Amino acid sequence: MESTVNVQEQVKEKYASAARAVAETGSVQACCDPGLRCCDPITTNLYGPEEKGLIPEQAVRASLGCGNPTALIDLRPGETVLDLGSGGGMDVLLSAQRVGPTGRAYGLDMTDEMLALARENQRQAGVTNVEFLRGEIENIPLPENSVDVIISNCVINLSADKDRVLREAFRVLKPGGRFAVSDVVVRGSMPEEVRKSMLLWVGCIAGALDAGEYMAKLEAAGFEGVSIEPTREYNVEDARRFLTEAGVDVDAVAPQVNGKIFSGFIRATKPEGRTCCGPACCG
Repeated sequence: MESTVNVQEQVKEKYASAARAVAETGSVQACCDPGLRCCDPITTNLYGPEEKGLIPEQAVRASLGCGNPTALIDLRPGETVLDLGSGGGMDVLLSAQRVGPTGRAYGLDMTDEMLALARENQRQAGVTNVEFLRGEIENIPLPENSVDVIISNCVINLSADKDRVLREAFRVLKPGGRFAVSDVVVRGSMPEEVRKSMLLWVGCIAGALDAGEYMAKLEAAGFEGVSIEPTREYNVEDARRFLTEAGVDVDAVAPQVNGKIFSGFIRATKPEGRTCCGPACCG
């Protein structure tokens, strides 16, 4: 298994490349390279024209998510929202408009290039109730019990320490706060070589969890009301070219793969009256 540092560096370079591509050429497609395959159909057609019309075009082009968490969570005026791995800022800017001038939206990202792009998108959008923070999702630079809603778009699967991410999410949420993220999830088992190839296709270096394991980790962090709603399934036909180039016999493995990797909307709640999940996360 790759070390946490190696995974972080690969993720950082992937998103830095995407941000540079958008800034220099106006298209995230320029970030593609044979080693990462980071630009693929997974990220397309996730937002409607009305949503796209509310924010700068560069924010749309820099989106590398696998879902649309802002469309699936009820954001209320005056709430504070945190986007883990905010990239070019699309979900942050959409959230800021929904919580209104009395609310606030934070975006957290570890990539300087993405933060620069997000801040420029914020400037162009003229949105003032937004703040982009530099940091890692494993170490959220906000105090405990300070956020009403946590969103994320296909980022937690990239972390090498998902338990810590979920404990940190629990820590910064207020009692009764909501966890509402889009992420890549695996359903059931498949050959390891094929699983690795599919996840490379879906998210470059995705380390997607099994659905049951994801739910168990959320519960272990202290969350309740955990659920996973599939939003888009991936199959070998979608990835035929990529898998063939990787040396996988697509027709032979199709029955073992189809329907087992999907983008899902993961919901959970921090219980009322809980201000911490114990010494493991707040010590």
